[in-house]
Amino acid sequence: MDGRAEKMPGWAGRIDHRPRVRTALVHASDGQSARAARARRDDRAAASDIRVLARIADGDARALADLYERYSGPLFAFLYRLCGDRGTAEEILQDTVMAVWLSAASYRQRSSVSTWLFGVARRQAHNRLRGMPPPIAAEPREGPDPLPGPEELAVGGDQVQSALARLPLPHREVVVLLLVHDLSQREIAEVLGIPVGTVKSRLHHARAILRGPA
Repeated sequence: MDGRAEKMPGWAGRIDHRPRVRTALVHASDGQSARAARARRDDRAAASDIRVLARIADGDARALADLYERYSGPLFAFLYRLCGDRGTAEEILQDTVMAVWLSAASYRQRSSVSTWLFGVARRQAHNRLRGMPPPIAAEPREGPDPLPGPEELAVGGDQVQSALARLPLPHREVVVLLLVHDLSQREIAEVLGIPVGTVKSRLHHARAILRGPA
């Protein structure tokens, strides 16, 4: 027998590890409960969005105001990142609200309401920005270029807008939807009406543009 085992005090073999196991199981259960609670909240919010959009389709102006209250912030942020100008973003947001009012009945629940709304906003942005020059990037600083890569674009600021201005619009909208609005690649594909593979390709090219030459 191993000499260390012979020297082991008698009480050591009688330690009850069950409380530790029970604690781990409780923590795991708490994590599962939290995830389940979030999923239930998300489901309730999604169902509420669908009901609100159905009311808009029936001509309920109050429902349109409710939807605007919920989504004007994220939609404005998306549009501002696309066009680089607050005034233009506000105008496109109003175009988006009108488009929602007119086309709510076309929603078929093939995606979430939020994904559908981003798609409407994106189409309005393209209508407005078609033929317009891209946003003007800020003047470069002296010294090394501190331009962030895509991972850093999830935070705001002039530096972010300057970085986005360097991207062509098709790449810019993918980066904004993924890193600022936390949409999945599948959801981005639904918003833009493109394959997931194209989303991945545009992200790859955006990263190369933002990082610059090696």
